[in-house]
Amino acid sequence: MNAEIIAVGSEMLTPDKIDTNSLYLTQELNTLGIEVVAKCIVGDDRVRLTDAIRAAWAHSELVILTGGLGPTEDDVTRDAAAAALAVAMHEDAEAWQAVLDRFKKFGRTPTENNRRQAFILDGADRLPNPNGTAPGQWFQRDGRVLVMLPGPPRELKPMVPAEIVPRLTALLPPLVIRTRWYRVSLIGESDLDALIAPIYTKYTNPATTILAAAGDIDIHLRARCATAEEAETLLAEVGDAIAQVIGDKIYSTNGDALEQVIGKLLIARGQSVAVAESITGGMLGQLITSVPGSSAYFRGGFLTYTNEMKESLLGVPTETLKSMSAVSEDAAKAMAAGARERSGADYALSTTGYADADQAGLVYVGLATPSGVHSRKLQLTGDRHRVRSMTCVNALDWLRRALA
Repeated sequence: MNAEIIAVGSEMLTPDKIDTNSLYLTQELNTLGIEVVAKCIVGDDRVRLTDAIRAAWAHSELVILTGGLGPTEDDVTRDAAAAALAVAMHEDAEAWQAVLDRFKKFGRTPTENNRRQAFILDGADRLPNPNGTAPGQWFQRDGRVLVMLPGPPRELKPMVPAEIVPRLTALLPPLVIRTRWYRVSLIGESDLDALIAPIYTKYTNPATTILAAAGDIDIHLRARCATAEEAETLLAEVGDAIAQVIGDKIYSTNGDALEQVIGKLLIARGQSVAVAESITGGMLGQLITSVPGSSAYFRGGFLTYTNEMKESLLGVPTETLKSMSAVSEDAAKAMAAGARERSGADYALSTTGYADADQAGLVYVGLATPSGVHSRKLQLTGDRHRVRSMTCVNALDWLRRALA
C-alpha cells in the first residue's frame, strides 16, 4: 500500500507555520510497511482541494487528509472530499451528540455552525475524537481508503494508534520497512553516484535516495519486505557493496553528524580538542559545541581574526606573518600548535584563509596532534558562507580520520 498525505490549511502556506502532522504520520505509516509517496499542502480552497483529493485517490491506495474539519466556512475538507469521491453527506446523530457533550463539559453551548462537524460522508465510519469536537472519518471503497483527521496535533496524534493503525493493520499483508543510512564527506554528488550507481540501479527494492549538502551526502536505502529478516538481507546485499566502494569516506551509519562522530571518538579515547579560528569566525567551535556533552572533550577556542591576536594569543611568530602572511601553511601550523599548547588539549584545529576578495577560497587548515603538527591547503569554491562551511567540514573530517 502506498499513501499520500494532504495537509489542509492556508496558514501552512505562510512562513510562520510548519506541517508537522505529515512527519508524524509518515513515521507511523512506515512502521506498518506503508510507503508515503507524496505529500502536499493545500489552502482553504474548495476547488483546489477537491482536485488534489481526486488526483491522490486515483494514484494511491491510502489518502490521509489533516485539518479543515472545523465549524467555519473556510473548513472545506468534508465538502471537498465528498465532491472528489462523488458521495453525499449526512448529519450523524452520534457525532452531533459528541459535540453537545463536549460543549456541556466546558459549560458552553454550541452555535449552529458547529453542526458542520457532525456531517459524515455516506458510507464512512466516524472516528471518535476524545480531545476535540471534530470527529475523524474513514471511507473505504474499491480497495482504497480515504482518512480525514483533525489538524491540531493534540487531537490527531491520539487518534492514529487508537483508530487508524488497527484498521490499517487488518487490511495489510505482513510488510515491514527497514532502512540503512550512510553519511559521506568530501566527495561530489556526481562522483559518488558514478561509484555507486552500478550497484543500486540493479535494484528497485531497496530503493536508494541520495541527498547532498555542502561537503556532506546522505545515502538512504529503504527495503520493503514481508519480514524484517528479508529486508535486512536485502539491505546488507546492497549496502555492503556500496560501503566497500566508498570506503573511509563514510563517517556515519546511524545518522550522526560529523561533529557527533568526532565527539564519540574523543570520549572513547579520553582525549580533547581545541580550535584556533580566523576565516571561520567561530563556526568550527560552534559545530563542535552543538553536541550535548561536548564539554567533556572541548577545551576551548581562540578567535584570532587579526595578526596581532594571532601573535598575542597563539604565539604565531611575527616573522611568519610578515614573510609568509597569515594565510599560509606556516601560519596554520603555528596557530594549531599554539592552540594545543595553550589549551592543554590533545588535538587542535586551525583555520585561516580568504572567504572573499581576489583570492577567495584559498584556505589552510592546521592540525596539531600528540605526534606532530600538519597543514593542508584547500582551494574552495562558492560564496562566503560556503567557503567557511566547507572549511569546517574539511577540518572536522581531517580530525575524524586522525582519531579513527
